[in-house]
Amino acid sequence: MSWLGKMIGGTIGFALGGPIGAVAGAAFGHTFVDKREDEYLNALTGGQGGLSSNEEAQLIFFTAAFSMLAKICKADGQISEKEIQAVEAFMARDLQLDQEGQETAKRIFRQAIDSPEQFEGFAQQFYLVFKAQPNIIELMVDILLRVSTADGHMSPEEERMLLLAIHIFKVSERDYTRLKSKYVRVTNKYYALLKCDESASNEEIKKQYRILVREYHPDKIEAKGLPEEFIKFANDKFREIQDAYEHIKQERGL
Repeated sequence: MSWLGKMIGGTIGFALGGPIGAVAGAAFGHTFVDKREDEYLNALTGGQGGLSSNEEAQLIFFTAAFSMLAKICKADGQISEKEIQAVEAFMARDLQLDQEGQETAKRIFRQAIDSPEQFEGFAQQFYLVFKAQPNIIELMVDILLRVSTADGHMSPEEERMLLLAIHIFKVSERDYTRLKSKYVRVTNKYYALLKCDESASNEEIKKQYRILVREYHPDKIEAKGLPEEFIKFANDKFREIQDAYEHIKQERGL
């Protein structure tokens, strides 16, 4: 994470406000100053060692992810050992974070647990930055679903937060159901991955597959402001899309 060394070294040359800035500031021992929305979205970094706009987006994504996960894990009033294990497994297995990266994620997670900031504040600030990138938003929903269902079920409190997130992110309930079915049996997960119903025609499935392959192609996703560890997660999704299409092709005899 190119931004991490700058954060630890205190050589940042930008101001990050809102709930994400509050948690990041407390986690790294910095004080962040609020910006107006237009400054926030179009900020120019200043001073040697400042974060580039892409690094700033990576910091926002990383902090938002682990802050929202912390709030979801605490949704039912306590954090179980299974939930902690699920978050740590996500850090190590899915993101393949090195030791320093894992410690950074844990620091943000712990800070967010006790933060007075609300889940919706993190979600709204994240959406403000990534609202023009629906595939990045979908990746965030996928992350929240993966960890919240890792213990084998989703509590009503956790789902309430997830439904709040999809409302803020302007994700349709239909798309949410499809994403959820990867982890909780709702509909056929292979069709869910392709954002298709089982009643879709062969041509509709082929068309949707081509669209998703373009959207999640590794060369394209790398330019979206994701931390490199989350790019690995995005690449896994790309492979899942390909595998789902192959499964449906075999099932239908295409």
